[in-house]
Amino acid sequence: MTHTLSVWLVLTAALLAANIPFVNNRWLAVIPRKEPKTLGMRAGELFVCYLLVGAFGLALEQSAGQIYPQGWEFYATTGALFLTLAFPGFVYRYLFKRRG
Repeated sequence: MTHTLSVWLVLTAALLAANIPFVNNRWLAVIPRKEPKTLGMRAGELFVCYLLVGAFGLALEQSAGQIYPQGWEFYATTGALFLTLAFPGFVYRYLFKRRG
């Protein structure tokens, strides 16, 4: 697998995972819930999704060769990017006015 394909794969996974908490009421899109999730639950699920995508990216980096050590700046940047990717789902869930 090429490095370019790995980058696009991680970005696509991040886009999908960042919006999962906002488009359905299941935990991680798998476990059904009887009650709707609160914003705090969705934020916690968003953090878990961030960790899962990070683990996926780490696995792809390991398969490509040696893992490069990262500092706090890397995690701050990727966290901000993940929150930015979650914005469409947030708008759909909380700001989009539905008629009916």
